[in-house]
Amino acid sequence: MQRNNGKAREHGGKVLNVNDNEAARYLGTTMLRRAGLDVVEASCGMGALEMVHRAPPDVVVLDVKLPDIDGFEVCRRIKANPHTAGVKVLHTSATFVSLDKKVQGLDIGADGYLTQPFEATELVATVRSLLRLAQAERELRARADHLAEADRRKDEFLAMLAHELRNPLAAITASLPLLEQRDAMNKGERRAREVLRRQTVHLARLVDDLLDVSRVTQGKIELRLELVDLKSLLARVVLTTRERGTNARGQTVTLALPDVPVQIRGDITRLEQIFTNLLDNASKYTDAGGHIRVSLDPITSGGATFARITVRDDGVGIAADALPMIFGLFAQASVTLARSRGGLGIGLTLVRTLVELHSGEVEARSKGIGHGAEFEVRLPLLGLAEAGERASQRGTTELRRRRVCIVEDNVDAQQAIGDLCEMWGHEVHAASDGIVGVGKVLDLLPDVTLIDIGLPGIDGFEVARRLRADPRGKGLWLVALTGYGSPEQRTSALAAGFDVHLVKPVEVHKLQELLDAGPPALRASRF
Repeated sequence: MQRNNGKAREHGGKVLNVNDNEAARYLGTTMLRRAGLDVVEASCGMGALEMVHRAPPDVVVLDVKLPDIDGFEVCRRIKANPHTAGVKVLHTSATFVSLDKKVQGLDIGADGYLTQPFEATELVATVRSLLRLAQAERELRARADHLAEADRRKDEFLAMLAHELRNPLAAITASLPLLEQRDAMNKGERRAREVLRRQTVHLARLVDDLLDVSRVTQGKIELRLELVDLKSLLARVVLTTRERGTNARGQTVTLALPDVPVQIRGDITRLEQIFTNLLDNASKYTDAGGHIRVSLDPITSGGATFARITVRDDGVGIAADALPMIFGLFAQASVTLARSRGGLGIGLTLVRTLVELHSGEVEARSKGIGHGAEFEVRLPLLGLAEAGERASQRGTTELRRRRVCIVEDNVDAQQAIGDLCEMWGHEVHAASDGIVGVGKVLDLLPDVTLIDIGLPGIDGFEVARRLRADPRGKGLWLVALTGYGSPEQRTSALAAGFDVHLVKPVEVHKLQELLDAGPPALRASRF
């Protein structure tokens, strides 16, 4: 008896024994209690349901034949209720013993089926097995809840980290064009400027990638589709890659384009991210003096037409056992202690996800270590008729002096953005907190107001709401300039009254284009 009680404590739990036959119910309860299990009883289906809902047991030993509702219906109701769905149900019967009845019970959700009469050892062993299963499921649910909470905290941390990183990055990015107004005094200064520009872009991309990983895992990435000329896009990406680092490493990047137009429907920003990540990956794993080749070809497969883009390098290559996991999150083919090649291990995961969101495919190939690697992306092409519908509707831009108000508490960022705007010929005013910003904007009624979200006093959302609530603020053009870049933050910004949502560090040319375009063009812009 002591040995059974020990097992009960090891796999302990509460058992509800349901049977309208008093002798059978007594016998079953006695078997279970002698095994050291805690047992309560019910004699009908509705009584059993009431007891389960009031204080859910771990296991219900449930006779199928009951005087009010049968055991099948009792089981169905237990499993249909989220509060009791985890309760294990063991059907028993001396009448409904055919195979189809057993299958019916299991299909409804029962976790086991015993035919009466049964031995005490069989009943106790089955119940203990279900108790172990119930305990394992509780532990798994608790672990899942813990992981979900940890994941939520991680997402919050990444969002805050990105915001804190983007503020200094915005100040640095905005300051670089000011330094470049004059010629460099010597080669050292010129190299220092190039390093600043290159590493600032690199840091900004790392911040974006960190946030995008969080969005990928939650399925929160949304595409803004439009007609895209892949030839122009690839030419732009290759040129940027050369300027950012391959030239400095002595690597050559060549681009082979077809003579025919190659147009797809896609998100320009995400497509640039795909091919920038692939080129960065190729450069990272290619030694100085190496060669990277990018090619674009329209192909036909299975009656459909695709754009095939390949990025081929003659670098370190990929081992055969690493190829199947190369697109996995945080996976890297090789990482040394010096971290000379390894990055965050998230770039290729984003590539695969973004390609698939464009209804495309991506594949990695390599003949092994020392033989380079090739990545092939296939994206659906537009037909000629659809591509021909593209029309250039951009009117001539009215270039004129704008009155700009910057509401930003980061002094460096405020000063740098203000200096940039003045360099472009605009009139600049500034405020360092939300409450002062509201008053200044309503007094000045500027053409464009750039407002940070994370402000002291009141945040940028409240600033926008107060400005919109004032009759003088109805026609203002409000631009959210923020380190918070998630789709939810963008939606919140637009709902608060902003016309445009810009993420720090803002690309200088985009800010200049926005100011040049002027307020009438802002609402339709995709900045």
